[in-house]
Amino acid sequence: MFVFVASNNAGVLSPQFKLSKDEIELHFATNHLGHFLLTNLFLETMKKTSYEQKTEGRIINVSSRGHRYAYNRPFSDQINDESSYNSLYAYGQSKLANILHAKELARRLKDEEVNITANSLHPGFIVTEIFRSYNVFSVICNAVLKYFVKDVSQGAATTCYLALNPKVKGVTGEYFSDSNLAKPTPRVEDQELAKELWEFSSGLTSSK
Repeated sequence: MFVFVASNNAGVLSPQFKLSKDEIELHFATNHLGHFLLTNLFLETMKKTSYEQKTEGRIINVSSRGHRYAYNRPFSDQINDESSYNSLYAYGQSKLANILHAKELARRLKDEEVNITANSLHPGFIVTEIFRSYNVFSVICNAVLKYFVKDVSQGAATTCYLALNPKVKGVTGEYFSDSNLAKPTPRVEDQELAKELWEFSSGLTSSK
């Protein structure tokens, strides 16, 4: 089996505090930990593919501009704290994790001198079912905002660009929007935060 490109793109947005089956806050579990675990499961296969086929592997995390609205606390302190739960911040925290995951993965792959890149992106505001838990807002999105925001194919454009375009060959650890380099929040450059997230995520997924 060969793995050349992987796009991590799954997301929830819940107004209520919820836990996954593994007793982890739902945004963090779905939007980040699932990506983290899946990437670890296929990574050795991608490394083998890259080496045997003499080609560059590419890993893409679909994040969001919403990463700017995250809790200002360490991940391990905040994730299951129901008392301070805010759906916007919980979503933002998981999207910040997507970018930090890609950056730390890129750093580790560079250290191993493996020909695999890891980047993240903001796809834009797209009409999808992510707002289905917000009944009124979902109706507004479907009825009105769809004329002013991206459709699904437009929203997938930056993912396809990072997956296939030769212009980004060798580019790694970066954040993109509209198929261009974009500037994320300064917290993304915090290497200690990225390492802390990696260790925390590894601990939560070690038995999977």
